[in-house]
Amino acid sequence: MKDASTNSNAKRMAGEAAAELVKSGMVVGLGTGSTVAWTIQRLGARVREEGLELLGVPTSFQSEHLAIASGIKLTSLNQHPILDLAIDGADQVDADLFVIKGGGAAHTREKVVSCSAKRFVIVADESKFVQRLSRPVPVEVLAFATRLVERRLQSLGGSPVLRQAMRKDGPVITDNGNLVMDVDFGSIQDPRALAAKISPIPGVVEHGIFDNVDELYLARADGVEKIRRSR
Repeated sequence: MKDASTNSNAKRMAGEAAAELVKSGMVVGLGTGSTVAWTIQRLGARVREEGLELLGVPTSFQSEHLAIASGIKLTSLNQHPILDLAIDGADQVDADLFVIKGGGAAHTREKVVSCSAKRFVIVADESKFVQRLSRPVPVEVLAFATRLVERRLQSLGGSPVLRQAMRKDGPVITDNGNLVMDVDFGSIQDPRALAAKISPIPGVVEHGIFDNVDELYLARADGVEKIRRSR
């Protein structure tokens, strides 16, 4: 079992390695989470030390504030609808580069940003890497539709649980003003097929299965491995 410091070092290695992909003049999607936080901080250091010029599109309140604190200039998808690159973390990633995201309840914006990018890179430490996805899938839901969505997800074989806030009474509210269900499907045999069944449910805003990753920066004990999706 890895200790906390070892895991933090792995996250830092992966996050900082991906930051080197950014070239001056790029518009970059900035994801959310503890690993991509290292990416954002490294980009800020490059801005200060190298004069790197970039514009960032943050995927959450958290990443926006970290980017501002790091000295990164920000823009929006309305101003720059096509991004050169998006970098984000993962809650779990499998051998075929299917990903589950949404532990921070930002997966809707993360998916919009990633799908707006010419290249989408995931950064993760090896504790997130599995042969087959098995984590509960976060699903952002309109509050009005929770009961309908719950029944439909159960009919797909899922066990949905409404995510509760940690330091307030009641459920988690996303940056978009919606609720989040964490849906346990057990071992997911076909992530793309499951995603296609969840998306059309009325009231579902977005789910946390991502099938558009181009490359994974995976931090292992002996360094960062770069894994490209086979087409």
